[in-house]
Amino acid sequence: MKEIIEHRLSMNRRRFLYRAGLGIGSIALGSLLIPDLFGSKDDEMPQLGLPHFAPRAKRIIYLFQNGAPSQLDLFDYKPLLQQMHGQDLPESVRLGQRLTGMTADQKKFPLAGTYFQFNQYGQARQWISELLPYTAKVVDDLCFVKSMFTEAINHDPALTFFQTGAQVGNRPSMGSWLSYGLGSENKNLPAFCVLLSKGKGNGQGVYSKLWSNGFLDSIHQGVQFSSGEDPVLYLNDPDGMSKSERRKMLDKLAELNEDSYKEFGDPEISTKIRQYEMAYRMQTAVPEITDTSKEPEGTLKLYGPECLVPGTFAANCLLARKLSESGVRFVQLYHQGWDGHSNLPSEIKGQCKDADQASAALITDLKQRGLLDETLVIWGGEFGRTNYCQGILTKENYGRDHHPRCFTIWMAGGGVKPGVYGETDDFGYNITRDPVHVHDFHATVLHLMGLDHEKLTFKHQGRRYRLTDVAGKVVNGLMA
Repeated sequence: MKEIIEHRLSMNRRRFLYRAGLGIGSIALGSLLIPDLFGSKDDEMPQLGLPHFAPRAKRIIYLFQNGAPSQLDLFDYKPLLQQMHGQDLPESVRLGQRLTGMTADQKKFPLAGTYFQFNQYGQARQWISELLPYTAKVVDDLCFVKSMFTEAINHDPALTFFQTGAQVGNRPSMGSWLSYGLGSENKNLPAFCVLLSKGKGNGQGVYSKLWSNGFLDSIHQGVQFSSGEDPVLYLNDPDGMSKSERRKMLDKLAELNEDSYKEFGDPEISTKIRQYEMAYRMQTAVPEITDTSKEPEGTLKLYGPECLVPGTFAANCLLARKLSESGVRFVQLYHQGWDGHSNLPSEIKGQCKDADQASAALITDLKQRGLLDETLVIWGGEFGRTNYCQGILTKENYGRDHHPRCFTIWMAGGGVKPGVYGETDDFGYNITRDPVHVHDFHATVLHLMGLDHEKLTFKHQGRRYRLTDVAGKVVNGLMA
């Protein structure tokens, strides 16, 4: 009996050592594949773990055109509008759809054909306005989604809906959800950065709720870069404080916060510790990222002369590439000025001059660096513009009201299939094929990043929330 027991114990020891050997080997392999696997608590970004499945994209650059560009003057060519310029929009097309307060009292809805010429470009012969000559050069890399739609008809709810998946505030933004789900690829930079610029046209404001963490930990809030001497406010040490003194202060502060956490158990205390440490590391990373002096002359020429003027759209596009290349998971640009209710032909010229070259340059730059395949670039606004004129119509002057029923965005890289997805009617008023709702757009973007939109959830006040709320489906037709 004694021999049998010793034999069993021996077998258990052998099994233990065998399995431990496998475990140690797995740990070693994991540490090689995932360098952050055993980082200290202070260094880790709070996240859910690995993607749900293999991602097609690693990072996102979202070029949000705030104010709603007119798809009918840029991308969605409608010869019938040219022929029927000035005639009233048929009721059979409008179908009594909702109008804004700015045109609800109009008795007539005169159709407004575009003032600008359209031509076909690229192998697929895509129609592009003369306003976008640089975009026309990269057209074969772009996927035009011409069948986007939303329920929101005014700027604030529509903009908030695109950024957070809800028309009301206090929800986590898309970048915050990605930070929460995937974390950052660079310990010295946040997972989510925000850049602002304002163009020459009529602007709509942006506000911090658009890059808010909502009910997620505040470490996931977007970090705003400014165009001043200090790209990130309050990042530098106070006057008279040395680097070593700053380090000692942070260490002492961390000790106090740890004591507070043990006493109260508030997870936001741990978040504050991580934020202080991130800010300390960013002191070295941010100046290097924002320095364009080492950029090749050819790259600067690609983006245009305004890329050397901090705070312009061109400068922000270049900075977005540098941030993305350095491992920032989500870079959000907001470019204001597309609100074309009146004098649209004149205003849209200035906006396109601001945005066209830099947007195309970003695609070209990423492609030349071998980064486009793993970087998803998105370009578009919060809704579209009407095919009828708001106010007085002439051949050379018109304005367009808000139109949530159908509009165009484009996407590139990151597993997206170039070409055209979706279709609108001959009046550019209704979707006739393959509609894409905002929730579908969010579900698809998360899918490209390796995340199941139904599994990326957070429990708050007794309910499990997600970016797509209780809707959304992945649009497989958009993917390569």
